[in-house]
Parts: sequence; C-alpha cells; structure tokens
Amino acid sequence: MFKTICFKIIFAILLSWLWWGQWNTPALAQDIELSKDSTLEGILRRGELRIGLEVGYLPFEMIDKRSGLRQKEIRHGGFRRKGRQLSLIGFDIDMGIEMAKALGVKPVFVDTLWPSIIPALNLGRFDIIFGGMSVTESRKEKVDFADPFMTVGQTVLLNAKHKNTVKSYKDLNDSKYVVVSKPGTTGEEAVQRSIPEATYETANTEIDGAMRVLEGTADAFVYDYPFNAVFRAMHPSDQLIFLDKPFTKEPIAWAIRKNDPDFLKWLNKFLKEVKQDGRFEKMHNKWFNKTDWFKFVR
Repeated sequence: MFKTICFKIIFAILLSWLWWGQWNTPALAQDIELSKDSTLEGILRRGELRIGLEVGYLPFEMIDKRSGLRQKEIRHGGFRRKGRQLSLIGFDIDMGIEMAKALGVKPVFVDTLWPSIIPALNLGRFDIIFGGMSVTESRKEKVDFADPFMTVGQTVLLNAKHKNTVKSYKDLNDSKYVVVSKPGTTGEEAVQRSIPEATYETANTEIDGAMRVLEGTADAFVYDYPFNAVFRAMHPSDQLIFLDKPFTKEPIAWAIRKNDPDFLKWLNKFLKEVKQDGRFEKMHNKWFNKTDWFKFVR
C-alpha cells in the first residue's frame, strides 16, 4: 500500500513538472487524477514512448543506409519480423525524437504492417500511431486522433506510355488499366471509390507499387502526394509521369487508443508548441523541400 501511494505521488509530481515545463501551465489536480489510467502513465513509468509506424513511407520513415550515422533503433513487433534493428531517418523520426524529449523518455519506433497497425495499437504493442495516417470516419470508430498536423491528397504516378490518353485520374476508370495501391490505405479507398472500373491490384509496400509503374508492369499507382512527389524526384525517368494535382483532401494526424483525454490533450498542446516555436517548420522544410537526404535512403 505504501509503495502504491508513493508511486502515485511521484507520478503526480512528474506529470505536473512535464506540463509546467512544456506549457508553463500548472496541471490541475483533476488532470492528475484522470491521468492515473492514461497512456502517459505507462510512458513515464517505462521511460519509453513507443511509436507505431511502417517503414518505407517517404519522406516520413525510411531506412538510412549509412552505418554509424544517425542510428535510431526500430523494433519489429507483433505482425512484423522480429529481432532486427535498423537505422531510420525521416519527418516522423525527427518528430518522434522531439515528442519523446518533451516527455523526458526514449523514443522507440515499432515497425508494423499498415493493415494491422490499428489492431496492434489497441493490443498495446505501442502508444501512438505515426506514419501519416489520414483521419477517416471509419478509423475514428477505432481510435482517437489528435489535431491534424498536415493535409495531403491522392495523386497518380503514371507510366509514360499513357501520356497521350491519360490526363487525370478519371481517365483511368477503365478495366484496361492496371492501377495499383497499398491495402488498408486511403489510396486503395480512392481507387475503389473514384475509378472503380480500373483493374485494381495491391502492392505490399509503397515502393513496390511505384516501382511497378516505373518498370511497366502496372499502368498507374495511386497514393499520397508526399510519397509520389519524393519517389518521382528520386527516380527521374522519361518512363514516369506525375499527375500531381491531388484529387482528394485528407487531414493526417497521430492516432491513440480511444478514451484517453489526457494523452490527447498533451499531444495537441505539444503540436501547438512545435508549430509556434518553429520546430515543425524546420522539420517540414528538411524532409519535404530539400533533397540532400535522398542519397542516404535505402
């Protein structure tokens, strides 16, 4: 009993210090009481912020081929291969480091196949989903979203053999066109909703789907603007055309388990802080507007 009381007192002090130090606003007594079952408590107790994502989503999370430089461990948990450690770079990696720093803990990135990422979150394999998750009504039934930090939309990578006949995504609405996207994504939903007559095929990863178009085994790849824009820049080829006008509008945000108001409140304040102090803009410029990191991606 004494140990339990001590832990609660220590946790209350830690949480109060975090809120005061980060936001210059003292935590209310009721906030501390509500937080006893929050994900925040587990994060502080473990000393780790576990972040779920799927490696390969340019420019959010990518394998760094350099050895001994910018090493960041990633765990392969649950539905992904286990026991490996990879070096990672990307927008989400930098953001995860900043988020963990604000909490005074270590960031741990857990690589999980995208179709299984929400079930893995709800099973407790990690604390939060990164990876550029679009906010949709169906997902909101399973997770809670922090405030959106960016808006993206679906675009098309097109094989150049169709440059005279395909001018927009609408022209792909014919069974003669093989259109690829990734299962469990809003890219897949966009294909099925907007060009249902196309012959739809899935790819295990974003890279696989885009490479199929580049190699000519698929006619088009439908995916988020950031990925397609970066892939096109990294693979200059007269065989690839980028139809870069998004035909959807999708806010993206961090996702957490439902009914955790304290963690959600903390995340929204953290996001507001990094946008106000310039850290968000700096990270965005580094990964979305510059190209010097291209040579380090595997």
